[in-house]
Amino acid sequence: MNASALIVGAPRSGSGKTSVTIGILRALARRGVRVRGAKSGPDYIDPGFHAAATGLPGVNLDSWAMPPSLLNGLAARAADDAELVVLESAMGLFDGIPSPDGRTGSAADLARLYRLPVLLVLDVSGQSTTAAAVAKGFACYDPDVRIAGVVLNRLGSERHRKLCADAIEALGLPVVGAIQRDSALALPERHLGLVQASEHAGLMIHLDRLADMAETSLNLDAIMALAAPLQPAAGGFGAALPPPGQRIALAEDAAFTFVYPHVVAHWREAGAEIVPFSPLANEAPDASCDVCWLPGGYPELHAGKLAAAGKFSAGMRRFAETKPVHGECGGFMALGAALEDANGVTHPMLGLLGHSTSFAKRKMNLGYREARLKNDCALGAAGAIVRGHEFHYAQVIDAGSDDPLAELADGLGNPLGASGARRGHVSGTFFHAIAMNP
Repeated sequence: MNASALIVGAPRSGSGKTSVTIGILRALARRGVRVRGAKSGPDYIDPGFHAAATGLPGVNLDSWAMPPSLLNGLAARAADDAELVVLESAMGLFDGIPSPDGRTGSAADLARLYRLPVLLVLDVSGQSTTAAAVAKGFACYDPDVRIAGVVLNRLGSERHRKLCADAIEALGLPVVGAIQRDSALALPERHLGLVQASEHAGLMIHLDRLADMAETSLNLDAIMALAAPLQPAAGGFGAALPPPGQRIALAEDAAFTFVYPHVVAHWREAGAEIVPFSPLANEAPDASCDVCWLPGGYPELHAGKLAAAGKFSAGMRRFAETKPVHGECGGFMALGAALEDANGVTHPMLGLLGHSTSFAKRKMNLGYREARLKNDCALGAAGAIVRGHEFHYAQVIDAGSDDPLAELADGLGNPLGASGARRGHVSGTFFHAIAMNP
């Protein structure tokens, strides 16, 4: 099966891209179309909604963090298993970091690389014909990025719709959707973005509400007709994160949720077995596993329950005596000595590393990262280079005395110094790994 694809983009975050994307995905899936969602850039949460809406796993396509071969391999895999791929842009369509070689991390990179049309979502609240100036700017900004159609979002009236649509269509851009303001379409949020699909009460009811919106407010047949064939160049998976073991104990519950779909999919395809366990249910990693992975998530929201989970704590300590354990972001926080929650209450954590973190003393850390590993660990061998990102509000308030795990640089190559920690078989960092950088 060879898919067509299009990109859903916007001038900025908060324009309604996610609601429009989910609405299209769910509505087409209900029609029986084999449709798959994708997300540009480093985002854990939206792919979960894409998967729930379609029944097919989501995928991240990140032009900065992924070498071209891996990017092409993942794009080809998505296209091979779907009729239509709807790729949601992160932030604004052209937002990324400076790069001379088409690896900015923006969705516009993917539009150029794969010659994909863009469906532009415009939040027109507080404006009317000015929306046409915004649309024209997008249409003219980069001749290699083609704006194929426009969806008007957060309209106040039929008159408002006509003013915006007439001005945009006079430019030769088709308006293929017009959505009225409706607070019931909004998805709940918290400090790292949307509340995850797995936590959303009445998830399918909300997805169907978005699908109903898409059926009544969007011209779905016209949107499907805008799509172009997704035909990436030959790719491969040599830069995918290798499985850290044959049997991987993976923490999986409301406190530990942030794992990229492509990472776990590759581990399985490489022959590894994933054995999930829930720290919040006071479960320990299976002793028959040969590595334990604590992903990111929200331990700061569950610190008291984690501190009281005696079976989990004892099992983790036993496991770490002889086998590798790695924690990313929230997992790194749980591996430390203590975690201060938003109310200023300090909870003991696993103590497998010596640092302490605080969510009460918040500071946002956000951006691409490149890490050179200083020691062998579950991420790879010493000297290996890994690309990924950081996104967290917690910060280290006591660094402890463990060896640093990696030397870190930002997306532009500016050195950020030593990062993370390693002690014995245990390693951890706030840095989320996306791919190896050969």
